[in-house]
Amino acid sequence: MDQVERESMDFDVVIVGAGPSGLSAACRLMQQAQEAGRELTVCVVEKGSEVGAHILSGAVFEPRALNELFPDWKERGAPLNTPAIRDEVYLLKDAEKAQKLPNALVPKTMHNTGGDERFVISAGNLCRWLGEQAEALGVEIFPGFSAQEVLVDDDGVVRGIITGDMGVGADGQPKDGHMPGMELRAKYTLFAEGSRGHLGKRLIECFDLAQGRDSQHYGIGIKELWDVSADKHEPGLVLHGSGWPLGNQAPGGWFLYHAENQQVVVGLIIDLAYSNPHLSPFDEFQRMKHHPQLRQYLEGGSRVAYGARAITKGGLNCLPKMTFPGGLLIGCDAGTLNFAKIKGLHTAMKSGLLAAETVFEAIAADDEGGKELDEYTRRWEKSWAYQELDETRSFGPAIHKYGTVGGGAYNFLDQLIGGKLPTVHDNTPDHATLRPAAQSTKIDYPKPDGKLSFDKPSSVFLSNTNHEEDQPCHLRLKDPEVPIRDNLPKFDEPAQRYCPVGVYEVVEDDEGRPRFQINFQNCIHCKTCDIKDPAQNITWVAPEGGGGPNYPNM
Repeated sequence: MDQVERESMDFDVVIVGAGPSGLSAACRLMQQAQEAGRELTVCVVEKGSEVGAHILSGAVFEPRALNELFPDWKERGAPLNTPAIRDEVYLLKDAEKAQKLPNALVPKTMHNTGGDERFVISAGNLCRWLGEQAEALGVEIFPGFSAQEVLVDDDGVVRGIITGDMGVGADGQPKDGHMPGMELRAKYTLFAEGSRGHLGKRLIECFDLAQGRDSQHYGIGIKELWDVSADKHEPGLVLHGSGWPLGNQAPGGWFLYHAENQQVVVGLIIDLAYSNPHLSPFDEFQRMKHHPQLRQYLEGGSRVAYGARAITKGGLNCLPKMTFPGGLLIGCDAGTLNFAKIKGLHTAMKSGLLAAETVFEAIAADDEGGKELDEYTRRWEKSWAYQELDETRSFGPAIHKYGTVGGGAYNFLDQLIGGKLPTVHDNTPDHATLRPAAQSTKIDYPKPDGKLSFDKPSSVFLSNTNHEEDQPCHLRLKDPEVPIRDNLPKFDEPAQRYCPVGVYEVVEDDEGRPRFQINFQNCIHCKTCDIKDPAQNITWVAPEGGGGPNYPNM
């Protein structure tokens, strides 16, 4: 039981996370309050140093939910400046060859031009803009404060959150300037932390929200922002592809989008259900950029930003129950991304809008809070966002079951005939898919050339990551002996490779014995370790507020 004396603040609604779902919910709540002439207090807590600092996405954006939230978004200056004008999909056959897929063979979910307008955007800048709209409507946003604990009363009802203490030393003792976290109490609390949110993870376990659902699945998305020469830049060109270098060793795919300001974004998404413990997502991404299909745009350019983020990609089969007494899970905290489209901003925003409408209806009826809002489930299941996920429910599990080619064919046919094929399921969690290292092929990654490919330290630098060094490590080991005792002999301790910023290392101690080292200052909050560790021994929790990456335009 927490015995620390804490100050408290009361709100009608507390929202954890200033991402697209949380900010959309905040804006919609205040819009309804103004329309009804009712006073409403809404608080958004954001662990990043500013709104947008921790936001990373591709992104080709479908503005369907934004149209509902702010029909006049163009007049308001929303940062949607680059319409997607040309779409191409490639299969990289080897390190030199690529085959462009005919348009007729590209699944409809992968089409980004024609019909409804879509935009190449910075998700971080979209959230910065949404934050401005929310504040203009009267929402209180607290950046630099991490939500560390869920307030649950004796009746099992969520009553808000506790923010993390500030100024605690690595030894767990208060330092000069120590400030205990605050209790932020609310009638209803919306959890919008993004993929693998640490409070969302606890809520799913505490309230058994995943009962009857398939195991959730994840990918890791790695992204860079490049300045390129004008003759290689075509604003609105959208490229996707798969194949080399991953081949059959891991499902995944790459993207390269031509954004505004003579910049391109390039990235690789690797399914975390991969089986070879020698695989390094970071190094796969670095060598991928040397393929002529991508190199033609990047060569001669300069890399200006780097980041990585887990992606909740299980889809409808894995979506947990999103309601519990006193609150809701929304956006990627629940897993609303449509992975068949490689898009989640629009569905996350829609989940936030529906949450806001449900919560406001309850509060407007003089509800004192704490109820389980089953009405949210009914609204969600009637929405176009739910329909999208239902139509692509077999996308991920079919690829896991039949491979990239076979699964792709299954999904293409399923979409062609209107989703009438049997639903495919996959109940093997991503951490359970690794083969022993001795039974797996070692991968010899080329050294980076410093022009197209780079090392982890220089990449961390470009993520603008910073943590106060004298604070408790936020990457917690249930058993500190597991990495060397179990993971090293069996899997060659895969944390050395699946982490995209070199947080985890196996080094020698003074007596020449292996020692597991955690460089938590490098952590960019991607959560891959929390997902992929085969022993499920690593738990990611929020560090002191304001720490982590500070992404520009990502």
